Amino acid sequence: MKRVIGYFMKGLLVFVPAALTIFAIVWTFTKLDSIFRGLFRLEQPGLGLALGLAATLGLITAIGAFASNFIGGALFKWVDGLLKRVPLIRLLYSSVKDFVEAFAGDRKSFDRPVIVEILENGPKAVGFVTRDDLRDLGLSEEVAVYLPQSYNFAGSLFLFAKERVKPLGLDSSSTMAFILSGGVASTAGRGKAIAGKSA
Repeated sequence: MKRVIGYFMKGLLVFVPAALTIFAIVWTFTKLDSIFRGLFRLEQPGLGLALGLAATLGLITAIGAFASNFIGGALFKWVDGLLKRVPLIRLLYSSVKDFVEAFAGDRKSFDRPVIVEILENGPKAVGFVTRDDLRDLGLSEEVAVYLPQSYNFAGSLFLFAKERVKPLGLDSSSTMAFILSGGVASTAGRGKAIAGKSA
């Protein structure tokens, strides 16, 4: 009986992540296909999905191109300022924008994985240095470290003394996968040279 339960648990570990991933992909693709087939009155299944993906990628690229010229840049700057002034919307918009820019913008913030001591000679945590200079907060010897939560898309920001923050010899994507998986994701062979790069 114990062996059967063991097989069942192993089956869950294999089946559930794969099933949820496939379900999410199929659901997204089916929805896109349905929306764009209805929009363009297409009969052939799959054409809506292809048109939807092409239209989405094209729209995002066109917005980027428009935002890169003088008129578009001025317009988006105005919209950006407007959204940042509206209560509640400001909080959501600013948070999402800063998070996206941290990964894909000009000022990437999650590119310095570190390991920090929560307590001296005590437990340690893995995170990312997001700011070196905290003098505007009256803290000249601290840095800001973001600690993502495992199995969750949330995290906490802590301020640590610089000497308690040590660079971690991993690339950013491997570090994030390691944290989000609760330490389960393998980091073997994914290190990078960080000589001379300190917190």
